[in-house]
Amino acid sequence: MRKALIAIMTAVAFLGPGHGAFAQEAPLVSGEVTKLNPDAGKMTIKHDPIPNLDMGSMTMVFKAKDAEMLKSVKPGDKVRFTAERVNGQLTVTKIEPKK
Repeated sequence: MRKALIAIMTAVAFLGPGHGAFAQEAPLVSGEVTKLNPDAGKMTIKHDPIPNLDMGSMTMVFKAKDAEMLKSVKPGDKVRFTAERVNGQLTVTKIEPKK
């Protein structure tokens, strides 16, 4: 039993944060869409701090997870979104209107 527990703890430590049963979902962050670039698949968002990326408040360009996201918002929209590092790029993985 102890060997199994050590093996599990070692595997979790090896994988690091963001993997397995201990993974936490990226938090929803408040922001405002300031620009869309559908040709590049990107959007610019003025946002509050993004804790999972250790990023403070700022305005920056994110890749959209898919083209439909770019059709669901327009500049000036207040939103809540999640951002994650996907294949080395900061990517909006979820976006919704702010209520």
